[in-house]
Amino acid sequence: MRKDALVRFSDFALSPAILQALEERDHIIPTPIQEQIIPGVLEGRDVLGIAATGSGKTAAYVLPLLDRMAAHVGVHTLVVVPTRELAYQVEEEVRSY
Repeated sequence: MRKDALVRFSDFALSPAILQALEERDHIIPTPIQEQIIPGVLEGRDVLGIAATGSGKTAAYVLPLLDRMAAHVGVHTLVVVPTRELAYQVEEEVRSY
């Protein structure tokens, strides 16, 4: 990512549909965890991210996943969460995009 300017979601190689969904939600600037995780997931690497609640971790994983699904690329994803409640939250996040 560029270090001389503020990183934007449009700097990532996400599909136009996902970028439009982000823009409609006024999500222009990724959070630090999103900036770190999204490029690796888009490249197909295994990633692990640890950040505070509300930092945007779920979107960091979900956005590239949805991008790959939209492109009909083989997608194998395992999302591990410690509680049923968090699993429901992750599901809601996936469905919101």
